[in-house]
Amino acid sequence: MGGAPAARLKAPQQQCSGAVLMIRPACFNYNPETALTNKMQRPADIETDAAVRARAEFDGLVHGLESEGIDVCVVADTPEPAKPDAVFPNNWVSFHKDGTVVLYPMQAETRRRERRREVVDEVISKLGFKMSRLVDLTRHEAEGRFLEGTGSLILDHLNRVVYASLSPRTHPAVIEEWAREMGYEPFLFGAFDRGGVPIYHTNVLMSVGARMAVIGTEAVAPADRGRLLERLRAGGREVIEISQDEIARFAGNMLELATWDEALGDSRVLVMSEAARQGLHPDKFARLSGCTDAVLAVPVPTIERLGGGSVRCMIAEVFLPA
Repeated sequence: MGGAPAARLKAPQQQCSGAVLMIRPACFNYNPETALTNKMQRPADIETDAAVRARAEFDGLVHGLESEGIDVCVVADTPEPAKPDAVFPNNWVSFHKDGTVVLYPMQAETRRRERRREVVDEVISKLGFKMSRLVDLTRHEAEGRFLEGTGSLILDHLNRVVYASLSPRTHPAVIEEWAREMGYEPFLFGAFDRGGVPIYHTNVLMSVGARMAVIGTEAVAPADRGRLLERLRAGGREVIEISQDEIARFAGNMLELATWDEALGDSRVLVMSEAARQGLHPDKFARLSGCTDAVLAVPVPTIERLGGGSVRCMIAEVFLPA
């Protein structure tokens, strides 16, 4: 794990990537192992065609992203061994502009099967990513410490701040190591659902784009609320607060990506699910729309209901060299 974080601080940064990795699921379904900490998963009595419906939803999102000019590297999941959550690759890998690839420690043993070197090789081959080093944090699994990628971490690339809400899947010691390796300042806080259970991933209640920051303030621990809002506002972005009801509709699980438009030139598109779009208060959606160039809302109801994750979880950003 080489390279000096201080040197990387000087590199020009961009908030939004224009290329992404997505994994087309082979065996998507409700995973009782992950449901122990993900209270947004909802099993059905009978699910005979969940994988088929999930693939259709996946293909719809890929089509939507490509229609907006996003470069999408699609890699097919392998049917054996079964990986019910493979559609969520952002939890096990991240690709950074300096050529760093990070591998993350996963809480569920079924999810550790998702880490495949051939997926990284496909990103290198299809998108032209130039890998310069590997930061492998997976050894923490043996000690019961986890950090599930950009599910656990919300990255403010422009200000070099990493935000994370602590949970069984997001351990402070691993965050501190990640921050040292990558040259970011960690900002840790607590966040809980209405039942007082820690929200499993930070990206369920928080998103940071080029000109906006979305935060589920009602879920944030009262002791952390004020300092978190102050820090977000200090970053120069418009801060849009959402409620527990909006979090439950996956309105915090959104991602802004970079694209190019003939009329606008370099532009941005905010990606969310149709449930998130419908769940947002109209005034908040209007404010979000004013902070970006386009909004893409795609229905992924099967993936949201059984997997407990939405469109942001389905997308692993790939930051390519300028």
